[in-house]
Amino acid sequence: MKVKVYSTLTCPYCKMAKSFLDEKGVSYEDLNVAADAAARDEMVKKSGQMGVPVIEVDGEVIIGFDRERLAGLIGKGD
Repeated sequence: MKVKVYSTLTCPYCKMAKSFLDEKGVSYEDLNVAADAAARDEMVKKSGQMGVPVIEVDGEVIIGFDRERLAGLIGKGD
């Protein structure tokens, strides 16, 4: 499973999403879109959004921290 989290350092929902993935033992690539213009452009192209977090699980894009959907995609329910 490949997971990417497009985030910023100050976003509380980004922190919650990453904490959730950590608790579930899921490794992920954390892309700071405030510091990485290429990652920001990639995020906007995939999601149509400037807001964070945008989470991608095996090509499936989640906008915002949707705990239930994320749990379903990673196969680890609450």
